[in-house]
Amino acid sequence: ARFSAHRVRPASPNGTGVVILPDARGLHAFYCTLARLFAEAGVEAIAIDYFGRSAGLTEGRAEDFDFMIHVRQGKFADVSTDTSAAIKQLRALGTVQRVFTVGFCYGGAMSWRQSADQDGLAGAIGFYGVPDRTRDKIAEMKAPLLLLQAGADGATPEAESAKFHQELTEAGVDYRAHTYEGAPHSFFDRTFDQWKDACSDSWKRIFAFMRIAPVAA
Repeated sequence: ARFSAHRVRPASPNGTGVVILPDARGLHAFYCTLARLFAEAGVEAIAIDYFGRSAGLTEGRAEDFDFMIHVRQGKFADVSTDTSAAIKQLRALGTVQRVFTVGFCYGGAMSWRQSADQDGLAGAIGFYGVPDRTRDKIAEMKAPLLLLQAGADGATPEAESAKFHQELTEAGVDYRAHTYEGAPHSFFDRTFDQWKDACSDSWKRIFAFMRIAPVAA
């Protein structure tokens, strides 16, 4: 299978790589920008598209892209296969010693799943992922997780997040979690202008999790 991706290389690599797993829109322009922001911090970055098998290749999914048709056709196993291909691309560069995944909404859960599916992954970061899309993999998780959650997320109530945390703890999964009280689902991508403080704090937590120095604003 072939799929589209957007790769950005840093001027001064710091040995870290990241595979960006978008929300259900696929390779939307926001995630291409996000790859550049990671590269500015010294991270080799690849943002991938989920829909090469059903929607073909693209330079970036437009706002009017009917993504749900393709989400319904997709398989979690294919996301893991495509993530593995992106990880191989990063490792082939010769500058990457540690690889992370970071995902959003649909991609948040897909990122956490990579803790189980990818050998040698340094960590899996997820924003507002849905726990039900991850539970079947909890017992197999190996890489540490970072859970960045929205307190006003209608898709995942706080009680559901608390249950997920308990399940991870009982399984012995290494994880960190932080909830941004009052923040809506997609606060980091679709409404970041209104949630600048939460977004800034999220970057700090991501860099701390990756063990890299943040870049001065």
